[in-house]
Amino acid sequence: MNELVLAFLAFLPILVVAVFLVGLRWPASRAMPLSYATAVAIALIVWKVPLPQVAAASVKGLVVAVTLLYIIFGAILLLNTLQESGGLRVIREGFISVSPDRRIQVIIIAWLFGSFIEGSAGFGTPAAVAVPLLVGLGFPAMAAVVAGMIIQSTPVSFGALGTPILVGVNTGLAGDATVEAFALGAGFVSSSGDLDWASFLVSIGGKVATLHAIAGLLIPLIMVSLLTRFFGPRRSLVDGLRVWPFALFASISMVLPYWLVARFLGPEFPSLFGSLIGLAIVVTGARLGWFLPAKDQVWDFAGRNEWDADWSGSIEIKDGVREGRALGLVAAWIPYLLVASLLVLTRLKMLPFLGWVKAWKVDSGALFGTEISATFEPLYLPGTIFLVVSLATFFLHRMASEAYLVAWKTSIRTMLKASVALVFTVPMVQVFLNSGGDAALYEKMPNVLAQGVSSLVGSAWPLVAPLIGGFGAFVAGSNTVSNMTFSLFQFGVGQRIGVDPSWVVALQAVGGAAGNIICVHNVVAASAVVGLVGKEGAVIRKTFPAFLYYALLPGSLGYAIVWYSSKGLVNLGSCLALTIWVGLFALAMRQLRQR
Repeated sequence: MNELVLAFLAFLPILVVAVFLVGLRWPASRAMPLSYATAVAIALIVWKVPLPQVAAASVKGLVVAVTLLYIIFGAILLLNTLQESGGLRVIREGFISVSPDRRIQVIIIAWLFGSFIEGSAGFGTPAAVAVPLLVGLGFPAMAAVVAGMIIQSTPVSFGALGTPILVGVNTGLAGDATVEAFALGAGFVSSSGDLDWASFLVSIGGKVATLHAIAGLLIPLIMVSLLTRFFGPRRSLVDGLRVWPFALFASISMVLPYWLVARFLGPEFPSLFGSLIGLAIVVTGARLGWFLPAKDQVWDFAGRNEWDADWSGSIEIKDGVREGRALGLVAAWIPYLLVASLLVLTRLKMLPFLGWVKAWKVDSGALFGTEISATFEPLYLPGTIFLVVSLATFFLHRMASEAYLVAWKTSIRTMLKASVALVFTVPMVQVFLNSGGDAALYEKMPNVLAQGVSSLVGSAWPLVAPLIGGFGAFVAGSNTVSNMTFSLFQFGVGQRIGVDPSWVVALQAVGGAAGNIICVHNVVAASAVVGLVGKEGAVIRKTFPAFLYYALLPGSLGYAIVWYSSKGLVNLGSCLALTIWVGLFALAMRQLRQR
């Protein structure tokens, strides 16, 4: 079959999502079953995947869906526990004391605190922590989800202590003779004369961090501008652009230490340390009034009676009625501090806790006689940490049993509403990813699609390499899986067009992070945490401009870098990067002049 026709057929399940979920605004609970049916039909009829393999992939998808629902339930339960205990009210008052401006609050919570949670846990956990916290502060549910998705870009490639690099890229490239020969030729040699693979991975991580640091500089400003454009009383980009000094202050405070850590310490800690250092600098600066808008320019959402009907989720945040001694600010924050501490402690390899929590594993073994298996590590999942912290909060905040029972009942109802969408979304992904090596002798659908694009663009591949990585994450919901799937393919294309292939792999990793901004099942999960079920397409439409920026700018920079030696400084990539920057600046100035 013609390569491009085959690539189009591989693209069909994703096209169904684009048309029905994003275009026609169907809820995920209706669009994703259709996408799953399309993927199954193409796998069986065109790829000739055996029925047991399709069934095994579907079962694995169901197991992954259950793990996501477990995380969602834990996050919702913690939110409702804090609501019933009165802790959310105290946290809200604490942020107002730093700044009542919603633009400042979202930068601190989503960009900095969310990046810290991403660096420690991954798994889409930032949305499960930061999004409900924003709703608890009075943000519309959809605004909170949009903000939570946009920041899942810069920190993601080094999330979960570097897993997308140390597991994703490493698994994708390790053991390939061509890659090892290139690394040896590039000078990654140990003192004994053998290949220094760890240093090679650190080098790729440094390239990834460079591209992220440049693109990430504008993410806080893009986030607040889209927030004010879609959810502000005036629907204006200008209201977001006016806090550009604070937004740049916050981005530099995070990405500079982030880049330094990646260059000198390796892939494990850039997001973790960068966000912690950024939090310390930015919160201190905000308390001292650095770069804050004037008191008469404080920005807030309109009254709830003026919100659009689809902004609010089924979770309604109310201050819990508390009897006896009022909670202090430290006591109110203890649950989130416990979450952050436990996430870090259970993921550091130098501590024994990682081995303990991963020791209990439920493994399905080979499903239906295939090579596909599914595992479930309940103690390692963030959902367990949320449950433990929720129970601890019950005692620490001295809650009434009736109030805690209300939190459980509300959380179960909300989690069940998200189950239908995820039960079809994740199996579709697994069928898509496990579609190779069968009677038709085609490669997996993602690889066929990537090869089709490669045959069209030729030497311009660095421009689209991040889009392939983003496509992988959009489908799989994971930068790690995207890197595992496409790293070797990206390396091979880089060598074929005659450029440094390690930079092309870096572009893959950056694009894989950007894909999280629009990933369907991450959007479903984040929306479910605040009860915003059925509005997933609207969220993706609002976050797509941020994804487009984050894929195109690194692609342009990557092209400029890899072709610099042969085409000079002024080339297609550098011109496109300059066009993007000038275009964004011109748009900002035009908006400001109009106001």
